[in-house]
Amino acid sequence: MRIKLYSGLILLLLCGLTAKAQHGINSIYSAYGIGDIETRDYSRNFGLGSSGVGRHHSGYLNELNPASYGGLPPQNFMMDVSIKAQQINYSGSNISQSAGDIDFKRLAIGFKAAKFWGIGAGISPFSTVDYKLLNQRFIGTGTPATETVTGTGGFNRAYISNGFQLNKNFSVGVSTAFLFGPLNINEYVGSDSLQTDNNRYGFKPNFTAGAQYAAKISKNWQLGLGATYRFQTKLKLQEKVTISDESANTLFTKDMDPSFFTLPGEYAAGITLTNGTITWVADYRHSLWSSLNEKGATYAYKDADRYSTGIEYTIKHQYYNQSYEGVILQAGFSYNNSPLVVSSTQIRDVSGTLGLSLPSKNGQLRYYLGLEAGQRGKTGAALVKETYVNAVFNFSLRDIWFFKRLNQ
Repeated sequence: MRIKLYSGLILLLLCGLTAKAQHGINSIYSAYGIGDIETRDYSRNFGLGSSGVGRHHSGYLNELNPASYGGLPPQNFMMDVSIKAQQINYSGSNISQSAGDIDFKRLAIGFKAAKFWGIGAGISPFSTVDYKLLNQRFIGTGTPATETVTGTGGFNRAYISNGFQLNKNFSVGVSTAFLFGPLNINEYVGSDSLQTDNNRYGFKPNFTAGAQYAAKISKNWQLGLGATYRFQTKLKLQEKVTISDESANTLFTKDMDPSFFTLPGEYAAGITLTNGTITWVADYRHSLWSSLNEKGATYAYKDADRYSTGIEYTIKHQYYNQSYEGVILQAGFSYNNSPLVVSSTQIRDVSGTLGLSLPSKNGQLRYYLGLEAGQRGKTGAALVKETYVNAVFNFSLRDIWFFKRLNQ
């Protein structure tokens, strides 16, 4: 019965993952490439500035480094679900407005397959395309008409990760991900005119390798080090163009030659210092975008850098000589130089985070609330400043499986 219940819940959440409860976000920066690529982690790492590459912790699923799954506890089944609510204020040349949205951001499961081998699997958004542009366009010598260009879609990331505990200090892992999704552009001029739909779809595997080292440096303190590398992937995009009239009658449709987009390699490093009650983490991530610039493009790429750090305080409790985590408090910070360069300006994203984690009475469930406030971009020619507040709710289940009770 338990397996059926959890399986049904997982299927329900998978069906709802790509559906938005509310739609309103409209970011011009998602109009480039394959959209806004996600840089945050919506697990327990969120309140730490999404840091955790070097953290080897048995209490949660840490996809920032697949090597962490080697440390999952035996006979445990874990499941995470995350939802994000977002409020953004936009400001720029002749722009002053706000928008809000609610999204599913993460569904993940994990368990120990063998004494040295842990497995994680899940799905989450990888990139998002969501924008609407209005321009004045002259048709012949008449009065200008309003041209509307709308972009929607984005890529999802479905993955299976394996972590292997080679000895008590060292672990390695690999994450096999499948990137898939649509990139849609809809264009029309005026209220009664032809509509052009340019729809692209891509699917491609992507791989990330990771390693972690953890060892005591004193009686109470432990040091953790971690590193990952995401391999370069060339995405093939199948493209179809459709032209229809104001009554939605198809006038023309054609499958175009496929286009390609290269997702560059990315490496990351992280450090953790903990005594079980106080934990400090810090990460650095570098993406190799500079070599991907194309001649004639209206924008450019630079190598991207992301710096993040955070501190966590855990209230410990004792139960029959066993220590377990109670309330967890977090604070973090991140500084992100994105790869996108518009009007000779590299788009930067700076934010601060807070996190609160509470256990249920029976210890099987844990509720997590993360808050983030920050700013991306700045005002200027072809630029928009986005001031945002994010709220993340994470629900974690931890249950004992593969265990035969004494009374059975």
